[in-house]
Amino acid sequence: MIRFKEIQKAYDNGTKALKGVNLRIDDGEFVFLVGPSGSGKSTIVKLITAEEAPSGGRLMVNGYNLNNIRPGQVPFMRRTLGVIFQDFRLIEKKTIQENLIFAMRAIGASPRETRKRVPYVLELVGLEQKAGCRPTELSGGEQQRVAIARALVNNPQMIIADEPTGNLDPMRSLEIMMLLERINELGTTLLVVTHERELVDRFSKRVVAIENGRIISDETGGYYNDEVTI
Repeated sequence: MIRFKEIQKAYDNGTKALKGVNLRIDDGEFVFLVGPSGSGKSTIVKLITAEEAPSGGRLMVNGYNLNNIRPGQVPFMRRTLGVIFQDFRLIEKKTIQENLIFAMRAIGASPRETRKRVPYVLELVGLEQKAGCRPTELSGGEQQRVAIARALVNNPQMIIADEPTGNLDPMRSLEIMMLLERINELGTTLLVVTHERELVDRFSKRVVAIENGRIISDETGGYYNDEVTI
């Protein structure tokens, strides 16, 4: 559960990235965050993951108050999140299975948990037959499926997908979005940051549009508001 209340964010160079943002994302929702470059989308992601701190307002992420979170609590808060990047960020020297095992061991998962969870997640993303392959042996769409599996393997409450289809062709992009929709149907909250109007329009989801540091529309219906410029 995410709560932005009158969130302000100003950077040291004077840039005012967010100007009083109010946003609520409840458990189990699927939300698209859209807007032009420089609108504030990346800042919202950085605030949720505690990479940046707000300059003003109140911010809650999955039960953690990020206004006064202690440094020692940040890793535990981040375990409630899974993040998917446009550029995959896989470990090329490790197999697909080893990438997932590494992610689980990083948070102290037991060998028993790992043996049970990794095959399940690989099957969920349709890569159970590719477990022994390295990322360089896979297509771009398959690599993004691995990135989704890695984000999912520690069973987070929420997945943030930051331009997850930016490097993929339209067909692969649609497949990835349908996979994310299925993951959401299984109970994981999804926040998808994207520029791709056509993709958003195909799904009847909540669309939050931001421009110049302010939310200008927040509607359900799977379409861009006409005011949004890309």
